[in-house]
Amino acid sequence: MTHGLSYWGWGFERSALDEGSRQKLGMLLSTQMDVGRLSPRTPKPVETIELPPSRDVSDAPIELSTEPGDRARHTYGQAFRDVVRALEGDFSAAPDAVARPSDEAELIALLDWCDSRAMAVVPFGGGSSVVGGVEARFRDDVPAAISLDLERLAGVKEVDVTSRAARIAAGTFGPDLEAALAVQGLTLRHYPQSFERSTLGGWLATRAGGHFATLYTHIDDLLESMRVVTPRGILESRRLPASGAGPSPDRLMLGSEGSLGIITEAWMRLQARPKHKVSATVAFPDFYAAAEAARLVAQAALYPTNCRVLDPNEAMINGVGDGQRAFLLLAFEGQDEPRQPWLDRAVGIAEAVGGVVAKGQAPQPRLDVVADEADDAAQRWRKMFLRAPYLRDGLVRLGAITETFETAVLWRDFPDFHRKVKEAATDAVTRICGSGLVSSRLTHVYPDGAAPYFTVIAPAKPGGSVAQWDEIKAAVSEVLIAEGGTITHHHAVGRDHRAWAQRQRPTLFTAMLRAAKREVDPRGILNPGVLI
Repeated sequence: MTHGLSYWGWGFERSALDEGSRQKLGMLLSTQMDVGRLSPRTPKPVETIELPPSRDVSDAPIELSTEPGDRARHTYGQAFRDVVRALEGDFSAAPDAVARPSDEAELIALLDWCDSRAMAVVPFGGGSSVVGGVEARFRDDVPAAISLDLERLAGVKEVDVTSRAARIAAGTFGPDLEAALAVQGLTLRHYPQSFERSTLGGWLATRAGGHFATLYTHIDDLLESMRVVTPRGILESRRLPASGAGPSPDRLMLGSEGSLGIITEAWMRLQARPKHKVSATVAFPDFYAAAEAARLVAQAALYPTNCRVLDPNEAMINGVGDGQRAFLLLAFEGQDEPRQPWLDRAVGIAEAVGGVVAKGQAPQPRLDVVADEADDAAQRWRKMFLRAPYLRDGLVRLGAITETFETAVLWRDFPDFHRKVKEAATDAVTRICGSGLVSSRLTHVYPDGAAPYFTVIAPAKPGGSVAQWDEIKAAVSEVLIAEGGTITHHHAVGRDHRAWAQRQRPTLFTAMLRAAKREVDPRGILNPGVLI
């Protein structure tokens, strides 16, 4: 595949787990976790994949690719159900062609051409969507479906050092963006788990959440202005530090998932690169005690970069514990002075509610089969965080259902909410799969609430794992909405969350979104079926 990318799973083929690592992973599952009997899967060679024939796109104004491997790579995102279908050779939703405009003029020409023929356009940044956001499920309802890959609209175009902001093209991948900014000692400081294979445009279009657990948690907080191309013209907002001039155009486009326009570039607020980092790991007898410590730290306005809570199962999976205790991971970064006093204060808050600082903890059995045994708990967790997509693929190849869901809820409601959601997930996994593991953590914390994140690992029925997961997901989603949480804190809506998102938001607001869609995209060619 182009650039050595996997056509069925995450990232680069060279970085995938090898056979030996998968065997270790399978042994750990069988000895440490009740996930039942697994049936391994093997990827089909890319040259044997059958795709629906491409429909005629020969009169396109720019060059389009209909190469089978290219179309396969642009068929799905990176959810469990995407990976399984790709592994099994189901590419029935493949786009007819892949477009890679070299500049905005080519993009405009492409949109005009598609609009005149009612052809659907699906924006594709890094293809890391986990909610069906880049999948042409509707392909039989349109004359053709074009995957719009923005990789050539890339680069840091301009840096305003005085205002500490940069104009960045939407197709710029995370590592390239940070490398360009580092030359001037600056950083965007937005690190989603998909950082390696996701783009600025994708982050903005999905309101992505980053690695940092407090303060600037979402890409929203870092946006200064943006430029968007629509079938009806160009929308470009003004660069300002703040404005009270009515509803914000940027806020409407943030999270619109390509349904209202194609983001081509944005001015983003930057920060100086941190020079000082300190961290600590605090153990607790149970998850709710650790969560209470996180609440108090969040409300103390200390703004740690990391304030994550791992339940005992999550701690074991990540090599932070032995499955008997919960952990609070704390970290602080400083640009101009050490942050040890901030860490000491946070640790003191945690100790006051029963936490014990974990020092010199021995490595435990874990799913991270590649981490350095000498790493401390926080370092091992960080490695696992970035390595997780490859490990997920290893689990899928072993024959497991492995997927996540996330939400956010007020602190007032958190304990009961969390118990009900975890019980619903555990009951669904047991009923549908016979056995399995459900773990949870808090990924982000705010003064008024937190974002619980759940992981499911369970045995899959051969040929039926997608339906199994869909049933589990539906059961959990019903509880999330019924108990007052959000259907997603940072995974976006896409097509997979749409039904529950429409129940969450006010009916009148959905009507407003539909009106906006009709105004900028009257023929409905932009990413049909996401959001509304």
